Amino acid sequence: MPVSAKKKASPASRYKGSHGDLVGLKPKGIQGRVINSLGEAIVRGLYPEGSLLPRESELMRSFDASRTSIREVIKVLSAKGLVETRQKIGTRVLERGNWNTFDADVLLWHPFDNSSHDILRDLIEMRQLVEPPAARFAATRATLDDIELIRASWEAMHDSMDDMQSYAKADVQFHLAVFRASHNTMLHRFGHIVANFLQISFRIQQEALDTKKNLIEDDCANHRRIYEAINRSDAVAAEALMLEVVLHGKASLQKARRQIRI
Repeated sequence: MPVSAKKKASPASRYKGSHGDLVGLKPKGIQGRVINSLGEAIVRGLYPEGSLLPRESELMRSFDASRTSIREVIKVLSAKGLVETRQKIGTRVLERGNWNTFDADVLLWHPFDNSSHDILRDLIEMRQLVEPPAARFAATRATLDDIELIRASWEAMHDSMDDMQSYAKADVQFHLAVFRASHNTMLHRFGHIVANFLQISFRIQQEALDTKKNLIEDDCANHRRIYEAINRSDAVAAEALMLEVVLHGKASLQKARRQIRI
């Protein structure tokens, strides 16, 4: 999904503290800010796996927060699988395998530049595995309402090709509509992870790529072909076309990331 270029920022500052349209935590008050700060520090490796977080009293001073707020923060991070608290030991950062990676906040706390834990690569691979079958199921299970929602989402993409923010939102709605039309509860839930991924991908490409009208038109046309395949109940074509869209998005994202690193 090519987008217009903007002044580059560092990978960390580009996403830090601003989730925009993503389905993550909307920080409220000191507690929300502490959750974001500690969560991001853990996921980005400032507190390595197996290390202890600062003691409760230190966190209270660092964030100018009450004991109650700090304890609530630790409960939230524990529920996300990031930490565990033991008496007489303290709060320890758990191994990455325990983290709830599908949690929207945990996803958004990851760095999106090149790293040893490339969450974007993992998400692309998951899209390749999950989205084409979702389109196949949608082609055989979609109701008239589902098909209308997919059509309306594609029309919104078509009508906003000159407005990349609106185009990106319509693109997300299109993919969510396909997941919904699969009538598979697990796939529908996974759709929200894909929605976050698409928004992140859009932001990265927005930092790196010039707007190219022909590429937008190609992308929109590919989505139209998915809608048409689902509408005529062509499961084989819907699956193949969705894979093509995912792989095209993968190539665009890889190009954008290379340009950002230059």
